Amino acid sequence: MFTLNRKRAVPLMAILASGATLAQGPNLGEPVSPEDLVAWDITIMPDGSGLPPGSGTAAQGEPIFAEKCAWCHGANGEGGTSARLVGGEPLTNGIDTAKTIANFWPYATTLFDLTRRAMPWQQPRTLTDDEVYALTAYLLALNDIIDEGDVMNASTLPEVQMPNRDGFIPRFPERMP
Repeated sequence: MFTLNRKRAVPLMAILASGATLAQGPNLGEPVSPEDLVAWDITIMPDGSGLPPGSGTAAQGEPIFAEKCAWCHGANGEGGTSARLVGGEPLTNGIDTAKTIANFWPYATTLFDLTRRAMPWQQPRTLTDDEVYALTAYLLALNDIIDEGDVMNASTLPEVQMPNRDGFIPRFPERMP
């Protein structure tokens, strides 16, 4: 037989009673305008749609990496307190294989997107678009995916053929290059 425990019943009743109030919303903040939302709509698709103007080379990215990335990802992206970005065994070696840009990432545009929105981790979205292109070029060159002299921009980045490009089942096949 069920008995009512008063210590548990009071919070439960408060939650149930607040259901109607919660449906109306907490009335915090202000609605976001379409103009304000544009600044946060920074998604880059695999086909390159959404890439901003700008460009960069591996030579330009090397000093940026040394200053803003190496203390986490190690010298030359070989690993530090954060993930290794360079090299890596083939993924056929098992589930515990370290996933890096060279052996895991299917699209170079994804590398640009992640770097632009989340790096450096302690100051996300502080890199300029040119810095992100340069860092992307540097990391791709370190992984022998592009030549050091290649310029990465909105036209060339989607054309980069990543080694694991066919290793995934795409969620949006119509958006694949």
